[in-house]
Amino acid sequence: MTNLTLNRRAVLCAIGAAGLGLSMPALAGTGPLMQVVKDPNCGCCGAWVDVINEAGFETEVSEVPYEALVRLKQESGISEEMASCHTARVEEYVIEGHVPPADIRRLLSERPDAIGLSVPGMPWGSPGMGPESERDAYAVYIIRKDGTTEVFTAYDAA
Repeated sequence: MTNLTLNRRAVLCAIGAAGLGLSMPALAGTGPLMQVVKDPNCGCCGAWVDVINEAGFETEVSEVPYEALVRLKQESGISEEMASCHTARVEEYVIEGHVPPADIRRLLSERPDAIGLSVPGMPWGSPGMGPESERDAYAVYIIRKDGTTEVFTAYDAA
């Protein structure tokens, strides 16, 4: 029979480890639910979803044929100039492309009268598109309900 001696440090470590195990699922996905629609052939979209999940958002991902994704963008008010590779919805807003989590949180905090945010195209170094330390300059645009756009956040090249 093994003689087990518990000291105060061992008990505190065990309690802490048990509490950490319980709190991790609670911390994952504590942000609002984001519904992401993407083309099944696009890997960078999955990388962006990983970044969004790491930032605390809960996600549901749907893969649809390219034609259906284009139709969704049009129905959501995303012009061809603002389009990117995936479209998401969080609360009442549309998120188009590789928008950083901080900008999504700012949008949800400020609650402007807008369709949502877009990072047109797929700029290198934006979330899910390669290392931020090598990023190209890019802008996050706010899309107003009348279809006009303006820069929401500008990111300089690294």
